[in-house]
Amino acid sequence: MTRKFRMLFGAAALAGALTMTSTPAFAVSGTASWYNDAGIGACGTPLNANTDWLVAAPAGLWTSPNPNNDPLCKKSIRVTYNGRTITVPIRDKCPSCPNNKIDLSRPAFANLANPDVGIINITWDIV
Repeated sequence: MTRKFRMLFGAAALAGALTMTSTPAFAVSGTASWYNDAGIGACGTPLNANTDWLVAAPAGLWTSPNPNNDPLCKKSIRVTYNGRTITVPIRDKCPSCPNNKIDLSRPAFANLANPDVGIINITWDIV
């Protein structure tokens, strides 16, 4: 194997590994809060987080310069809290969330816990 080929192959493998780690392929231990904004979400569709079931995914997981075209917009997040599991579509981006935190819409959060709690410890994964 020539040195040039090994370098090219190594760079391609690294790029693939970085791409694969941009979205969790395993359960993440983290937190969830809730929000109730309305308007156009990061996926370019209207949303009302006070009435719709949806989730805002952490900004660090988005990979497309145009979030409307991001692969996350075609996925959902499965959330588990105290033995209860829900699956909600990703329709927005949470710019202030670290990579282990998600922002659920109020009705999605209310299905897991009383919104007065504010933040809950969860596990979640992208499906």
